[in-house]
Amino acid sequence: MDYDRQPYRRCGRSGLLLPAVSLGLWHNFGEGKPLDSQRAILHKALDLGITHFDIADRYGPPIGAAEAAFGRIFPASLRDEAVVTTKGSNPMWDGPYGKGNSRKHLLATLDRSLARLGLDYVDIFYLHRDDAETPLEEQVATLDHIVRTGRALYVGVSNFSPERTAEAARLLRGLGTPLVVHQPQYSLLNRSIEESLLGVLEREGVGCVVYSPLAQGLLTDRYLDGIPADSRAAEGRFLTADRVTPEVLTFVRTLAELAGSRGQTVAQLALAWALRDPRITSVLVGASSPEQLEANVAAVDRLDFTGDELVAIDQAAKEAGIHA
Repeated sequence: MDYDRQPYRRCGRSGLLLPAVSLGLWHNFGEGKPLDSQRAILHKALDLGITHFDIADRYGPPIGAAEAAFGRIFPASLRDEAVVTTKGSNPMWDGPYGKGNSRKHLLATLDRSLARLGLDYVDIFYLHRDDAETPLEEQVATLDHIVRTGRALYVGVSNFSPERTAEAARLLRGLGTPLVVHQPQYSLLNRSIEESLLGVLEREGVGCVVYSPLAQGLLTDRYLDGIPADSRAAEGRFLTADRVTPEVLTFVRTLAELAGSRGQTVAQLALAWALRDPRITSVLVGASSPEQLEANVAAVDRLDFTGDELVAIDQAAKEAGIHA
């Protein structure tokens, strides 16, 4: 493992360090991909200094398959050198206890996750989303219990509103188990967390690990000439063709010109842009091949932006009618 390949950032006010670029197992781990291909991606991640692996109980397909694949291929000898995370809240089995953030469901789904992963504990356990039908006090008390029973070292939330994040942080602080990290969506095409959430996280001392920093592949070179036949947009996998608007394509083409002047691809520019803010602990990327993962990690080779470059990016977004 090359610990010098990329920088590590502190997760909020905790003692936990995470790599600037982390590997998410949402799309390319599960029974739909050859196990050897998944193993090659994971080993490449380790070679690139990626110590942080983000999973969820539902990732697959089928559900649970990403955790099971990770459990089969992750080298047990490196357990103490890796941060492995998973999430609960998702619909996982039939019946009233198969989803949500009740104590009943969260403890059961985490125990099932640990069995699939082949681990005694995860480093971070997230509430994947808020549950309006379960009192927040019960949700955070369960997180506290998970830490105290050794199932997780740290806890976090994902997709929570700024207000609910602040309240969860307050409640957890009172229990003696701090909220360490929030995982929201963030990219050049979705900057909503800048309005309030990042300020809450900074005040509360909570780290921020962002998902979809490449907007499901829109912020890459793939769509510069339209929608490729084998793309997610063409197949309707997590990205629909109606999102590939002329305005988005105009914006991405402008980004391509700026990226070229910086010696980067569009994807590398987009990742570096997300990391420009010190409140962002890490960006999660998926990968369909070791080569793609290596190219994405190369974003850390050029994380600096001039004031003029940032103004140009914001202006290009404004001209294309994209929220900036």
